Amino acid sequence: MNQQELSTLLTELRSHSHETEWIEFKHNHADPQEIGEYLSAISNSAALHRKDAAYIVWGIEDATHNVVGTTFKPRQAKKGNEELENWLLRLLAPRIDMKIHEFQENGVDVVMFETQPAHRTPVAFSGTEFIRVGSIKKKLKEYPDKERALWAIFSETPFEKGIAAKAVSSNDVLRLIEFIIPGPAGNGPEELRHRFPNHP
Repeated sequence: MNQQELSTLLTELRSHSHETEWIEFKHNHADPQEIGEYLSAISNSAALHRKDAAYIVWGIEDATHNVVGTTFKPRQAKKGNEELENWLLRLLAPRIDMKIHEFQENGVDVVMFETQPAHRTPVAFSGTEFIRVGSIKKKLKEYPDKERALWAIFSETPFEKGIAAKAVSSNDVLRLIEFIIPGPAGNGPEELRHRFPNHP
């Protein structure tokens, strides 16, 4: 997303009268363990509420949703000797698509973690699944009604209709399907149109 798109999205997220179960606002607090748990919680909550994405946003005052800026620099942060992003992705299971956006709003720094909703199975961090209950992060197993509702949503979408991978180039798609439909790799877009003429 470009600066304008990020600014528009931030305005939309801030327009909620309070934190939702798929949006978390923070000023500077960025404990790695807590970030991982929140990613699990908001990903599962986004699925439960049928949202397309979930967000943790730094640089926003929780009570007022005013833009106050943040000193958090996720791409410079580490957990031990490991880069924060790699550490988080390694401990999230199943692995989810997560994007980190760093941009300025009203002259101050804002950081946004954007993650996809859980699909097919709840997202766990370090072996534990989390969920949001209002604005509070809780262990999913403590809320069996929410867990049952989440599994019911997963069962609505057959495996075959799920998204196998996002933001994959045409050449990568061809390499992946070589296991199923043998043939020359060829040029990515042209070869895909040749093999699958009835699909855009």
